[in-house]
Amino acid sequence: MKNKKALLISAIASNQGKTVLTMALLHHYKKSVCPFKCGPDFIDPQFHERIAKTPSVNLDGYMMNQEQLQWIFSRYFDKEVAVIEGVMGYYDGMDKGASAYDVAKSLHVNTLLLLDGGGSYITVAAVLQGMLSFRNDNTIKAIILNNISSVMHYELVKKHIEAECAGIVVCGWIQKGLETLEATHLGLDLKELDSSAIEEVSKEVLEHIEIEKLESVMQTVLEDVSDYPFKKIVQKDEKCVLVKDENFSFIYHDNIKFLQEIYKEVELISSTKDEKIPSDADVVILPGGYVETDAHYKNIKNSLAFKNSLQEHAKTKKIYAECAGLIYLGKVCDEKKMSEILPITFTLTNKRERLGYYKCELGDEPVKGHAFHYTKITQAPKTDIKLYKISKKSAKEGGYRQDNIFATYLHTMWRVNFPPYM
Repeated sequence: MKNKKALLISAIASNQGKTVLTMALLHHYKKSVCPFKCGPDFIDPQFHERIAKTPSVNLDGYMMNQEQLQWIFSRYFDKEVAVIEGVMGYYDGMDKGASAYDVAKSLHVNTLLLLDGGGSYITVAAVLQGMLSFRNDNTIKAIILNNISSVMHYELVKKHIEAECAGIVVCGWIQKGLETLEATHLGLDLKELDSSAIEEVSKEVLEHIEIEKLESVMQTVLEDVSDYPFKKIVQKDEKCVLVKDENFSFIYHDNIKFLQEIYKEVELISSTKDEKIPSDADVVILPGGYVETDAHYKNIKNSLAFKNSLQEHAKTKKIYAECAGLIYLGKVCDEKKMSEILPITFTLTNKRERLGYYKCELGDEPVKGHAFHYTKITQAPKTDIKLYKISKKSAKEGGYRQDNIFATYLHTMWRVNFPPYM
């Protein structure tokens, strides 16, 4: 049992400022923080890592059960503080066991709720009351008010919250219309912020927040989780090559660690640097990312050494690919020429083709995962890879299997669902 500080940051919906506050706290605790992200997100963890200088780990209550969540959290919570960024609204996803509420409850971590106080005062307390009463076992212990116009406004809202919501710690407020946010267009393109801009934003966000009050609800006891709650690891006497670069960057941190545990050797290479697949590789993994857009396709269209070596590898050896990896293995996406390893063509659409949790029913157990893409298959031989939306049984083509190649739109957590064909 270890006493540490941990906090989950949530709100009542998306676009309420969770990422901004998470960024500020990660910067504040940057020498002693472990970042985490609820759900299947790939973008926020990359931003977390830029600030905290340590990988951010996904905690997904749909793909993992409670014991597995606890094991992952315990394994990667190796510093003094853990900051977990929630997903959507606090309760959103609880029908799948994947909400911030589910994750916080499973990990016994308190939640800080970020509430928008703009244009309101008493109603904020009513909203908070509703959040607290919706589930008696909620983990909401503190709030920060966002979009506040003045100290007077803050004190007015705070007075009604403290009168109506006993036991909730009001930790401070964030000024409406912060200059640094407007100057950097934070939220439009977080990745463009440099370290000095991040420092300025963090300072301004935390200006009216009482850190000592916040830390009063961060105390947690991290239980030692000794039993391994996943399938027994069977080590392979093989070399795995993982393509990881600007085009293929959508990979969970624990997936990389898992590969290093099961394969004799794991080598990372870059397609955008036109690096060749080593001739002694037994399996190549192409994760998700971007190859279909103009901006990203230019990074890889002239990587001929990489493409030729991948084509050669595919003749006799294994390849596993997710989403962008699937597209790259195809012939073309519209007019963009891909590797032509698989007889599939794609088109990029103006609307999302998939967003959410899906499963692929292959073998004895369904493979759980998440899909989010704007492309679709326009031509392909008959495929046995179909993805099922978990809320309904309708299935659509979700990838392609050919000999020793398996490529799918599904992003999965391999420690939970390592593909048996690998």
